[in-house]
Amino acid sequence: MKSVIINEKDNVGVCLDGSEKIPAGHKYALRPIACGETVIKYGEIIGRATQDIAAGEWVHTHNVKSHLDENVAYTYAFNAAKPEKGVATFLGYKREQGRAGIRNEIYIIPTVGCVNNVCIRLANAIKPYITGSIDGVYALTHQFGCSQLGEDNENIKQLLCSIALNPNATFVLFVGLGCENNGMDGIRATLAPYGRKNIEYFNCQDVEDEHAYGMQILQGFVEKAKDLQREEVDFSELCIGLKCGGSDGYSGLTANPLVGKITDKTVALGGSAILTEVPEMFGAEQLLMNKCKNEQVFEKYKKMIENFKAYYTKQGFPVYENPSPGNKKGGITTLEEKSLGCIEKAGSTEIVDVLAYGEQVKEAGVSALNAPGNDLIAATALAASGCQIVLFTTGRGTPFTPSCPR
Repeated sequence: MKSVIINEKDNVGVCLDGSEKIPAGHKYALRPIACGETVIKYGEIIGRATQDIAAGEWVHTHNVKSHLDENVAYTYAFNAAKPEKGVATFLGYKREQGRAGIRNEIYIIPTVGCVNNVCIRLANAIKPYITGSIDGVYALTHQFGCSQLGEDNENIKQLLCSIALNPNATFVLFVGLGCENNGMDGIRATLAPYGRKNIEYFNCQDVEDEHAYGMQILQGFVEKAKDLQREEVDFSELCIGLKCGGSDGYSGLTANPLVGKITDKTVALGGSAILTEVPEMFGAEQLLMNKCKNEQVFEKYKKMIENFKAYYTKQGFPVYENPSPGNKKGGITTLEEKSLGCIEKAGSTEIVDVLAYGEQVKEAGVSALNAPGNDLIAATALAASGCQIVLFTTGRGTPFTPSCPR
């Protein structure tokens, strides 16, 4: 049997070629493991044996359970690497305001789902006019913007405004209806402090022909964007998003550690990276807390984790209601194991900030973002925080193609 042992502390190895007794990507015992004894992978506890396990025996859900303690007390003990700083550039589109983009794109953003079809028709109608260096015109549709109140309404407004600020957006057109909760006045007020000259707005109820009005704006965008050219840009203007989905037993061995190396290199060159999927940090959150650059960032990170846990328990669900059936079939047994593989994407450097949902990245280095594990929602949140590109790894495979900035 071909196998790999990740850490010298481990009492399980990972089968690489598979057999009738142990599927590929699954674990086997390196030595006898007694009932109640902890199971170690990545040098960390991933669960506890529910029965005696013989050396060489398959280790999975039939003989291991989660070791998570929902009431664990968190402490802070800094433990992160300091990268050797370097200098590099990338080819991007410089912006009058904000960081450079790696795409030359035009976004059409509805303030409310009622005008989705208007935005889609505008995007389709402008396609024949796309020329030069323009990568595309995209209608970023959604079902929100009305029948929402309070914090819920504020969140969708903030998210849409943050997407409009993504560096890949050369021009942005906001299209509203005119009677929604998420009104255009609120959108304008939120974006006003940024002083962006590349954003236009209109409500369908305020113009005689919304299609003709929108097309006139978009044709002006195309005319200005078509001749833009990439230029050398300092690496400090790059921000990468870190995302995994459909994880299996190989994710924490191959793709995620590779992304972690890219993260470390990006940070060393002055760039930024954002890690999210908060529920998939459970079981590995203490390791991430110890990477926080100071006590203030640690407290923000701890609060994010505790609030997410409280939300789960308030709804009557255990925080370890994970991994998914596909994860388990691929070799992941517990949430701790999944999380330890997930956080490999963050590399070895310190966490410099904790971002709220829809908040823009502010510091070079790795930031943690408050967003769920759902692929579409998490990727959208990464784009809203300013990532020009999302490094998405998958073990089981996923049909997900982002419709947000890409």
